[in-house]
Amino acid sequence: MMRVLVTGAGGLIGGELVARLAAAGHEVTALLHRNRAIIANNGTPVAVATLFGDIRQPGLGLGDNPQFDLIVHAAAVTSFDAPTDVYRAVNVDGTRHVIALAERRLTPLVYVSTAYVCGVCDAIVREGERGDMFSNGYEASKAAAESLVEAAALRGLPTVIARPSIVVGDSATGRLRTFDNIYLMLRLIAERRLRTLPGAMHATLDLVPIDHVAGGIAALVAGFDRARGKTVHLVAAQATALPLLAAAIAAVPGLGQPAFVDPASFDRAALPPAERRWHAVAAPYMSYLLRAPRFDTANAATLVPPCPPTDAAWLGRLLHACLDAGYLSARPGNASPMPAAEC
Repeated sequence: MMRVLVTGAGGLIGGELVARLAAAGHEVTALLHRNRAIIANNGTPVAVATLFGDIRQPGLGLGDNPQFDLIVHAAAVTSFDAPTDVYRAVNVDGTRHVIALAERRLTPLVYVSTAYVCGVCDAIVREGERGDMFSNGYEASKAAAESLVEAAALRGLPTVIARPSIVVGDSATGRLRTFDNIYLMLRLIAERRLRTLPGAMHATLDLVPIDHVAGGIAALVAGFDRARGKTVHLVAAQATALPLLAAAIAAVPGLGQPAFVDPASFDRAALPPAERRWHAVAAPYMSYLLRAPRFDTANAATLVPPCPPTDAAWLGRLLHACLDAGYLSARPGNASPMPAAEC
């Protein structure tokens, strides 16, 4: 068993990861900043050793030089509309500071990135490849941070890069402890605040269960020696096509069915004023309806357990979990069908 430091332990992925590492017998220390509680995805508090610090500061704001056998760096700003200087300070410079801490003793580092460092892409994305055109500052900052990790590896630091895609609810229950990011757009669609959206005919959302992501990172920790130097996609068993998403929403009584239309014919100005305002709210997520990256999983296939099915039944569990948690509201007026998807 190892002494493992986890940054971002108060976050969604970090909390579930800490729970799994502790359950496996590792001696886990959680680095906390604003979020002072460590909560597993099922809502259970996780009791491990804690340090309070700040990845924006050299040495992470830690006064001494703590020793660990491995560091998992999961702390990040994950919103799509943060200011550029925030992405730089947290996602890029924060990673630089974690690397510097790891390099003091050549402590192995697992860096939690995102599969969407592929950027605006409709091709097969190999593990280790990155794009150069990004749809938001989050993607760009994670790509820049990956470059720092790879440079450190060339200097001799043992590293692994884990790339989750769009993290959503548990494969068995659909539950997610915190609803944010892509869930906002799903909520606006399901509650019919967004009724007509631009969606490319071929577009997919790579929605991945949180248990596959946290379990995959835990497997990379346990099998670090085999994974060293590799980048690993932690992605869906099957990406979700837009018509499948629309059908899953429509299958839940009281939720509205969206109409995805050809982006070339979509005219936001023609929408009702209220819907135009909701489109502005959802704007940071709209680019994900226009692309279909296909993530290669050659490394993942040999290093982490397979992703559970990400099919229509699972999408239904995700939506029902949102209803059970009160995040979505099913209303009789939402049940009327929308026009057939044109994507």
